[in-house]
Amino acid sequence: MAWRVRELILGVMLIGAAQFAVAAEEPNAPAELLTIQDYLRYAALNNAGLKAEFEQWQAALQQVPQAEALPDPRITYGYYIEEVETRVGPQKQRVGISQMFPWFGKIEAKTDATAAKARAARQRYEASKLKLFNDVKNAFYEFAYLGHAIRIADENLELVKHFEDVARMKYTAAAAGHPDLIRAQVEMAKLEDILRSLQEMRKPSVARLNASLNRPADANLPWPGTESFEPIRLEQRALMDTLIQKNPQLAELSHEAEAARSRIELAKKKFYPDIGVGVDWIQTDRAMSSGAADSGKDAVILMFSMNLPLWQDSYRAGERQARAELIKTEQQRIETENSLLAKVTQVLYDYDDSIRKIRLYRDTLIPKAEELLQSSEAAYKAGTIDFLSLVDAQRMLLQYQLAYERALVNNQQKLAELEMLIGVRLAAK
Repeated sequence: MAWRVRELILGVMLIGAAQFAVAAEEPNAPAELLTIQDYLRYAALNNAGLKAEFEQWQAALQQVPQAEALPDPRITYGYYIEEVETRVGPQKQRVGISQMFPWFGKIEAKTDATAAKARAARQRYEASKLKLFNDVKNAFYEFAYLGHAIRIADENLELVKHFEDVARMKYTAAAAGHPDLIRAQVEMAKLEDILRSLQEMRKPSVARLNASLNRPADANLPWPGTESFEPIRLEQRALMDTLIQKNPQLAELSHEAEAARSRIELAKKKFYPDIGVGVDWIQTDRAMSSGAADSGKDAVILMFSMNLPLWQDSYRAGERQARAELIKTEQQRIETENSLLAKVTQVLYDYDDSIRKIRLYRDTLIPKAEELLQSSEAAYKAGTIDFLSLVDAQRMLLQYQLAYERALVNNQQKLAELEMLIGVRLAAK
């Protein structure tokens, strides 16, 4: 048991050292945060909540050698205020040392329970890391969407400015009325307001990301780079199988169940006594009467002791409590598994739906809207449609462009949520 526990602790300490070595060297070092992987790496090394979970795991590990140890030995000392006269001489003082040994299997059961709790703490840390990564990805993709939305709004504003110039030229040439010019200016004002609102959203968006990175809220972050869209083909059955095997919440509850089983064994052992072994030494002076055999010979006493497990009802109650904890943990795992599987089904539907929307906007709606806008501008210049029809075509294009970017963000966010649920990274094959 001892070597197994030491191996577990050594392995965990090496993992922890590797994960936090960079943070220890440069805890506040700036990083070039451009891609999502840059953000995840920085968050893993600097997020305060994740560091707290890591230290909680380390604290749980340090309980293992404590559970493995024997009770401290006891040393007793006694000084005879009034010497006790014996045949071999008066007794002056006594020193004793004793050690209690728990009944066979008690230490093993206690150590197994503590080691299982430490493994459960490791899984809680892993679950916290997955949740942190999901939060960072959500904030990152919202930040990226904001950048694309600002670009699209700015492009549409320039487009409406161009329409104003067209309307102004037609008004100058008396081919269009003054209301067209006013409508163009109203549309420009509305787009400028949208653009200003989007630009002002940058501060809270950056603050949200910086909070996950453990950086000052106003620390500057560059706009994320554009990532290519690569849909991943996912199968529901494979995702569910992976979730059952890899999800850290389920693994944590499995380890908690292991700990509960060990506590049941420990509760059973309380019906048996603990054994104590000790030695006492008594200093004896020489006897006053001469000729006494063994005069002045110190006494050495070998001692045995044991506790009496009399309170049987208490021990049975402890065993019933441990069994109830096991049943509770097993039922929690079943409930959690059912909930996670249902969540995977919903998120997978949302993910597939986002792919459908991406293809619809990219391949059909946006090209058609651009074609409609071009033909509407030509028709307006020719005087065959009014200015409102031209503005409607521009609004439609803006709506589809923003919806396309939102579908891209939803796709990445749902993929990140699936990764958090199943506990592994999903990548295109």
